[in-house]
Amino acid sequence: MRIVVTGAAGFIGSHLCDALLGRGHGVVGLDNLLTGNLENIAHLRGRDFDFIRHDVTRYIDIDGPVDFVLHWASPASPIDYLELPIQTLKVGSLGTHNALGLALAKRAGFMLASTSEVYGDPLEHPQKETYWGNVNPIGPRGVYDEAKRFAEAITLAYHRRHGINTKIVRIFNTYGPRMRLRDGRAVPAFMSQALHNEDVTVFGDGTQTRSFCYVTDLVDGVLRLLEADTNDPVNIGNPHEVTIEEIARTIVRLVGSTSHIVYRPLPVDDPRQRRPDITRARTLLKWEPSVDLEEGLLKTVDYFKGKVG
Repeated sequence: MRIVVTGAAGFIGSHLCDALLGRGHGVVGLDNLLTGNLENIAHLRGRDFDFIRHDVTRYIDIDGPVDFVLHWASPASPIDYLELPIQTLKVGSLGTHNALGLALAKRAGFMLASTSEVYGDPLEHPQKETYWGNVNPIGPRGVYDEAKRFAEAITLAYHRRHGINTKIVRIFNTYGPRMRLRDGRAVPAFMSQALHNEDVTVFGDGTQTRSFCYVTDLVDGVLRLLEADTNDPVNIGNPHEVTIEEIARTIVRLVGSTSHIVYRPLPVDDPRQRRPDITRARTLLKWEPSVDLEEGLLKTVDYFKGKVG
């Protein structure tokens, strides 16, 4: 197939391009490099990969046939969407509209990279796809949460109105090589601080929980969903739940750092707990994660060591 990937130079987008090319597909990657990095896709030169620098909030025009559009473009960390609130809203709304328009024009399938943030600070635990969420639409995180909720709504509208074969993947916390060192998410933030022997900053009392999925496991789930006979949202994430303090201490230990844990106030609307119910993924996709947390963290530490010199 010939597949368009928006956000191709980003963390997950670039790994997705790798996997698609590895399966023999041609890939057209789009990215405006607002948060993406050309280094993430430099190794793809010479393969069946074309890169177009483009802001998907503007009209998207691709020459030739397209079989699938994978919409991965969006700021995706707390720092990003707090510093880039308008861009985050625009890429979730206008960007999704334009990507769906491309799929419609090319009679192609479409997949939306949604997020566990559609569940907000959940009152249901673990979170099933049938849960509608607990989101503050006007809080500082609302620009990301509501952009993705709108993106899901318009994706299903295009499916119902125009018959597009749409997929929605709700991505839970994912980590691995090619994350930015200081992008505000827990794993790269802790690793950056630990590698520099700085204080490791935990927000809140550290008892809030997350579930961390290694990027290759996530991409495997995404590719299985691409081929699955479903248009309903599917959670992809690791159901192994750990506290933020636990992940911080594990990273300090694996790095061999002299860092100390320090505590800062919890940001507004930061979810207290997050764990996916992956029954749907297990049933429909025959998928579940296989990379152990420490194994994945060690691979990520090796990558970051190369970045900090």
